[in-house]
Order: sequence, then C-alpha cells, then structure tokens
Amino acid sequence: MKEAKFYERIGDNKIRCNLCPWHCIIEEGRRGICGTRENKNGKLYALNYGKITALAIDPIEKKPLFHWYPGSPILSISTFGCNLQCPWCQNWHISRASLEEAIYEERSPEEIVSLTKRYNVPFIAYTYNEPFIWYEYIYDVASLARKEGIKNVFVTNGFIEKEPLEDLISYIDAANVDIKAFKKDTYLKIIKGKLEPILENVVYMYSKGVHVETTYLIVPGINDSYEEIREFARWQVENLGPDSPIHFSRFFPHYKMTHVPPTDVEVLIKARKIAMEEGVRYVYIGNV
Repeated sequence: MKEAKFYERIGDNKIRCNLCPWHCIIEEGRRGICGTRENKNGKLYALNYGKITALAIDPIEKKPLFHWYPGSPILSISTFGCNLQCPWCQNWHISRASLEEAIYEERSPEEIVSLTKRYNVPFIAYTYNEPFIWYEYIYDVASLARKEGIKNVFVTNGFIEKEPLEDLISYIDAANVDIKAFKKDTYLKIIKGKLEPILENVVYMYSKGVHVETTYLIVPGINDSYEEIREFARWQVENLGPDSPIHFSRFFPHYKMTHVPPTDVEVLIKARKIAMEEGVRYVYIGNV
C-alpha cells in the first residue's frame, strides 16, 4: 500500500480522486469506483501497489501489437480492479476483484525489472486488467525499466485524466487501446464510462510518438452496427492516420453476458472491409 497521487481533500474527511474522469468523492474508509484507492484518515492510498495477480511471458502479438517489434517476447503483469464495468469482461476474475478477493503476490518494481532482464525480455506489458488504476506502481516500474533500456507497453481502456497521463507519457513506448464502442450512450449506460476523454487520450498518445494500435471487440447487439464501425474507422484515419492498425476481435460469452452468442465471423469480415474502405491500411481479425 502506498499513498496515491492525484487527489485532493475537500472537507469533512472526504477526498476527491483525480486519476480518472470519474473524480470519485471518497469518504473515510471507502474506496473509489475502481476498488483500488481508499481513503484512510484523510489520505488516499493505492491498495494495489506491488500486488501482482498475473505474471507471464507472452508473444507481443497477444497484446495485440502487430506493428511494433513483431515476434518479440514481452513480460506481462497485472493487478486487480478496473474503472470501467464491461459486462463481457473476459478477465472479470481480476478486474472485478477487491483487495480481499484477489489472489496475488507482492513484487517490488526492482524485482519486476530484474525478472525482465533475467529472462532477456526487452519489454514489459501492463495488461489483463486496467493498468492506469495501478498508476503509482506502473510509474515506478516503467521509470526504472526505462533506465535499464526496457520498453513499456500499455494495454488500456484509455480512461485516465490528462495530468496523470502527461506525467507518465515519457515512459509509454507503445499502447493498445481498447475502444469498447463508438457511441457515448453505450459507454455511459453499459460500460459505465465516457468515450470523449478516451478518444482525446488516444490522440494525445499518438501525438507524443507512442506507437498506438486499437482493438474493437465486436459484441452482438451492443456495438456491432456497421454504421458505428464505419464511424470509428473514419475517426481513426482522421486522427491516427491510415497506418495505425485496428484489431477487430470476436466476442465470446463471458461474465454477465454468457447468454449472448459469439460474434458471427462474417460480421468481423465485414467490419474489416468497412475499415479498409475508410482508408485504414492494416485491419486484423482476432479470436477466430
């Protein structure tokens, strides 16, 4: 546990967390939406600091990143919690877990970097759950990794405030950003988030030289209209250029959506065709 960054006291022992666009107002002894930041005696603490729920060496294509050091291994780590609430989350056992429920081991930033060097792996991925809610820890790991010549990859929902992202940006080498839908109402009502700051953050990362690829999981009945997919592809070309890859991924029943059938492969093929019609040069289909 470590004192969190980006918060302010607002009276009556309440705290406003300013890490993500929710700006949770947290009373004494309570936690924010992400479940990882708790008000203890008027200070905000990151409950997930150093707590590792998964650690593996993956192929970089699993992130997925297809246009950044292809064929390379990458050390992947995660913690628990999330600041969105996707009802189809395939990693719900860690993203929805609390401190009390999570199964983890504690590792210092130095241990993670040492492991990466020991196995001769050139990159670290912060993945499986949302890395930005692990802010204090990933900042320490990423900055130490950079000193050792190790690059950092973020697999993220992009839902973070501007100031913390600006402070971290110099340590982000590549990112795959999960665009959950391309309608504001879908984010607000189903995903429990906001689309606009995510898109702004994607553009900001790209403008700062971060290698950006996007993933769009096509969920039947949620975000699978061809019009919506076309709007997303058009936005990406206009803001990230034609060479930034899109990964259209197939939905499988998970978590609260076990009653929904997998995405029809023909829908994925059509989505790829639409994106290429809009000018995206590199469009991939995953989970098939």
